[in-house]
Amino acid sequence: MPDKQIILFDGVCNFCNYWVNFILDRDKKDLYGFSALQSEYGQKILEKIGMSSTDFQTFILVKDEKFYTKSSAALMIVKNLSGPIKIIYPFIFLPKFLRDFFYDLIAKNRYRMFGKRNVCRIPTEEEKAKFID
Repeated sequence: MPDKQIILFDGVCNFCNYWVNFILDRDKKDLYGFSALQSEYGQKILEKIGMSSTDFQTFILVKDEKFYTKSSAALMIVKNLSGPIKIIYPFIFLPKFLRDFFYDLIAKNRYRMFGKRNVCRIPTEEEKAKFID
């Protein structure tokens, strides 16, 4: 998937999986591929950028050999989606510490608020081309 931007997400988080589905439905330009942070590929990326291989408090956007996390990753992604969600992109101009404060509030409580799966998300046959193991 060299021509795709890759989104690394917590594969057992219900909230994260909701957003993967949300992005899949609105990625009309076919820009994004996906991989769970728990996967072999996800673990390699975490090691490469010096992040914990067991603490999945963020998702990561890999774009042109650059890595974006937390609110920066979210806003970079929504900018390219179809529909009204892209109207939140201008929040990118707020200071990162402020944006990430709200991101971290949700990330720290996501399992309690939205639940957790026992296993990582398994893509459907139609989605398999967009996922890296």
